Amino acid sequence: MPLAPHQFWQTVFPAGTFDAAPADGFSDLYPASLPDGRQIALPVRVLPGDGSRAVASMIVNQASFAVEDALSDAMAASARAYAPEVVIGVPTLGLPLANGVARRLGHERMVALGTSRKFWYSEELSEPMSSITSPEHAKRLYLDPRMLPLLEGRRVLVVDDAISSGTSMLAVLKLLAKANIRPVAAVFGMLQGDVWRRAIVELDAGFVEHIHGAIASPRLSRSADGRWFPARD
Repeated sequence: MPLAPHQFWQTVFPAGTFDAAPADGFSDLYPASLPDGRQIALPVRVLPGDGSRAVASMIVNQASFAVEDALSDAMAASARAYAPEVVIGVPTLGLPLANGVARRLGHERMVALGTSRKFWYSEELSEPMSSITSPEHAKRLYLDPRMLPLLEGRRVLVVDDAISSGTSMLAVLKLLAKANIRPVAAVFGMLQGDVWRRAIVELDAGFVEHIHGAIASPRLSRSADGRWFPARD
């Protein structure tokens, strides 16, 4: 089922709509499965370099509300086992999902980290951050000092849209550590490949088992005939 560029992330398809492991590989679409088997169609994006590697992309703020709700439902279901008291949202694309998860957990609000420095912020509560989609554009991640009373001594859950290389999550963990906060868990809209596991293990090996995703997608490698297959990260 071919999709136009604007049609990705718009529909939650019934289970089995797409072949999740086609023998001849993928072309421009990767079907990611929710825990209940329903599928979300993701576009295959070729990574910078020699064109041999790609990822399945998800841009939450371009997704339909139905897709956003389905992701938030699955993320909240994973989070409930940890009985979180506060949800922290990671900018930018993690913020709508953090709102959705916090609402489903019955919270009155969530706490958003920021990448725009306000004049009352402190550099001591900041950390450099980059991502697979913008590796050359490192930003600083900030925790508003006014939010500390909401977080201290509480069971904190981190919410973001995707984890791939793990660099963004490392920045979050390092930033929170500066405030003596260790999250009880982190939930993502998508787990992208497995490279992130090695990065997190180097910082906090025990935390890897507390990372969950609504959907998962592999990194992809191009075959000689131009099709895409799951790569060994």
